[in-house]
Amino acid sequence: MKLLQRKNYWISRFLASDPGRKRLNQAGKATISLISSVVTVIFVLRLLGQPPLMPAIVAGITGMLGIMTVMDDTKEKKKVTTLLLGVSAACGVTAGSLLASNAYLVSALMILIIFCGFYFSRFGSRYFSLGMIGFMTVYLSSFLGLAPSQFPWFYLGIVIGTSFAFLYNFIIFKDSAQLLKRSMRSFHIQANLTFGLLIETIQDPKTSDSRIKKLQYNVSKLREYASHVATDLNTQDVKEVWPGLTTAQLRLYVFDTSMLVVTLTDSLQQLKKGEALEAKELRELLIKVITALHKAEVLSQDYEVQNLTVAQEATEELRQMINNLFARQHSQPEGWLYLIRRIESIAKHVTNGALAIQQSLQSGQTHVPKEKDETSDTDDKDEEESQKLKPSTKKAYQSLIAGTIAIIVGHIISPVQPYWVLLTTFIVQLGTETVGRTYMKGLQRSVGTVIGAVLGFILAKAVSGHSVIEIVLLFIVVFLSFYIFAVSYTLMSMFITLLIAFMYDLLLGGISFTLLGARVIDTIAGAAIALTIAALIFPKKTMEKVSEAFNDYLEELSSYVTQYIRSFHEPMDIKELADLAFKMDEKVQAIKDESKSLLQRPGALRHRELPRWITIFTATNYYAKHLLASSYQKHFTYPQEFEAVFTSMENKFKYNIETLTHMMSTGDRSGVTYNMNEERKQIEQYAPAHNGSESDLVHHLYYVWRINQSIVLLGKEMGAEEKDQKTT
Repeated sequence: MKLLQRKNYWISRFLASDPGRKRLNQAGKATISLISSVVTVIFVLRLLGQPPLMPAIVAGITGMLGIMTVMDDTKEKKKVTTLLLGVSAACGVTAGSLLASNAYLVSALMILIIFCGFYFSRFGSRYFSLGMIGFMTVYLSSFLGLAPSQFPWFYLGIVIGTSFAFLYNFIIFKDSAQLLKRSMRSFHIQANLTFGLLIETIQDPKTSDSRIKKLQYNVSKLREYASHVATDLNTQDVKEVWPGLTTAQLRLYVFDTSMLVVTLTDSLQQLKKGEALEAKELRELLIKVITALHKAEVLSQDYEVQNLTVAQEATEELRQMINNLFARQHSQPEGWLYLIRRIESIAKHVTNGALAIQQSLQSGQTHVPKEKDETSDTDDKDEEESQKLKPSTKKAYQSLIAGTIAIIVGHIISPVQPYWVLLTTFIVQLGTETVGRTYMKGLQRSVGTVIGAVLGFILAKAVSGHSVIEIVLLFIVVFLSFYIFAVSYTLMSMFITLLIAFMYDLLLGGISFTLLGARVIDTIAGAAIALTIAALIFPKKTMEKVSEAFNDYLEELSSYVTQYIRSFHEPMDIKELADLAFKMDEKVQAIKDESKSLLQRPGALRHRELPRWITIFTATNYYAKHLLASSYQKHFTYPQEFEAVFTSMENKFKYNIETLTHMMSTGDRSGVTYNMNEERKQIEQYAPAHNGSESDLVHHLYYVWRINQSIVLLGKEMGAEEKDQKTT
C-alpha cells in the first residue's frame, strides 16, 4: 500500500484527506445513531402494538442531535449534556403538545427557547444545545398535536435516542488519542506527496506553470493539516500513542517540516532564475535530502534508521558546500546562497527533530519541561468588556425580535406550517456575529435550498413508491449533509432540502413542487429577516470584526517577535514559540474568514485596501514563522554594545505594533512608526560573519527587519509617518 501510495498522486490525496477522519467520524456517528434509534423504536413499538412512525422520528432526531450539538470543552461535560438533551426533548414534546391548540402560546414558547438558548450560552455551549433540541421537539409535537396518552411512547423514543447517542459518542466510537495518530498520518502522507512534487520540480530543467500551481495547492493543504495536528496535540495525550514523546517535540517537528516544504516551494523558482540549480552537485544534494525525508517513517516503531542518517549526511554536505561558496564570494555573495542556507538550516532542524523523536520512542522516557508561571494581563480588558453587552446577550435580543417577526411572516405566507420561517431565521443567526457573516450564510442557505428543492423534487418523484430506496437515500443524504458541513454550507443546505423532500414523500404519500416551493420561500424569508435584524439591532459591521481580527494577530505577533529578539541577550528556549506560531496561523485564517463576506458581496470596492492589508499580514506571518524555523540553534559572539541595539529593536517594534493597533481600532489617520535602519546598519557592520563554527547574526535577524518593514509600510498606507530614530 505504501509503495502504491507513493506512486499514485490521487490515492495519496484521498488517503490524506479529512485529517484524523474527524468529519467522517462525526457524520458516521450521527447517521448510525439516527438509524439505530429509528429502527429500535419501530421494532419495540411494533412488538407493543403501537404506531411507531412519529416516536421513531423523535428518537432519530434525539439520537442525531445528541451527536452533532454536544460541543462542551471536556468529555465529562459532554456526557452530562447528552443526558440532559433527553430531559430537554421530553419537556419540548410535553409543552408543544399541551399548547398545540393555541398558536400564540406555541409561538411564544419557541421564541422564548431561542432567546434562552442564545442568552445562556454565555455560561457554556450546553445551554444552546438544550435549546436547540427543545425547539425542534416543540416544533414537531405542536404540529402533531399529541394526546397525553401518547407521551409515554415518545418518552421511550427519546430515551432510546439519547442512549444510542451516549453509546456511540462515549463508548463505541469515543474520541481518543488515536485521532492524533490518524491526523499525524494524514500530515505525513501530504508531506511526502509534496516532497515528491518538489523532487520533480528540481529535476525538471523547465518551470512548468501547472506543476507550480499543483505544488502551491499541496503546500496550502499541508499547512492546513499542520494546523489540524497542532489542534489535536492540544486536546490529546501524546504518550497514549507514542510513549516517550512530548507534545512540544511533535509540535516543533510538524512546524519545521511544514516550513521546510514552504521554503523549498518558495525558493525553487528563485534558484532556477538565478541559475543556481544548474550546478549538478547542488541539485543532487537537495534531492538526496528530500528523498531521505520522504522515505523516513519518523513515527514508526520499525523505521529504517539509514534514511534519517542519509538525510543528516546530505544536510551536512550541503552545509559544507555553502561554507565553501561563501568563502569564495566573501565580498558580495550571490543572493541565492542565502536561500540555500535557509533551506539547509530548516532541513537540519527537521532531521535532528526526527532523530530525537526516534530516540525518545526507543527509550520510552519522556522529558517533561518545567511549566512556566503565567500571569494574566487581561484583567483590565475583561473588566472593560463586562461593562458592555455580551455578544450572547445581543444575539439573544436579536433573536427575540427576529423570532417575533418570523412568526408573523410565517403565519402570513404559510399558515399550515408557519414555523418554518422561524426555524430558518434561527439557523441563519447561529454563529453569525456580523452583518456580513449573516448575509453570506443567508445567501448560501437560500441558494442551497433552491438547488436542493429542484433536485429533491426530481429524485423524490423518481423513487416515489419505493419506500426502501427512499429510506436508504434519506440516510445517505443525512450522512452527506453532516460530512460536507465543514466544507460547504451551501451543499449542506442542499442535502438538508433533499432530506425534506424524501421525508415529505414518505410521510405524505407524495410530493409536489408547490410544497417544496413553499419551503424555498420560507427559507428566503427567514434569511432576509435574520439579515435585516442583524443590520438594524445591535449591528456589528464586518469591518469592525475584521479590525478586531487584525488586532488579535498583532497582539500575538508582538509577543512572538519581542520574545525572539530578547532571546539574543537573555537565556530562553525559543523552540516554545512553535505553539505561538500555530496560533498566529489561526489568527491569519480568522482575518481571511472574516473578510470573505466583505470581498464577495456587493459594495466590495468600498474596501479596496482590504486585499492589500491581507496580503501584507500574510507575508508578515510568513516572515515571522521563518524566525523560528531557520534559527533556533544559535551560538553568538558579539560586542557588548549590541545589547542596547537589541533593546532598541524590541522597543521600536512594540511601539510600532501599538501605533498600528490604535490606528486600526480608532480609524485615526495620524501616527508615527519607526524603521530599524540604524540598528540594521550597526548589526551588519560589526556582527561576525557566517562561517563553519559561528552562527550568522545578520541571517538570524533578517526576518525581524522584514517584519518591521511590513508594519511600517502598512502604517504609512494608513497615514502614519515613518521615522528613522526614536527619541526617548
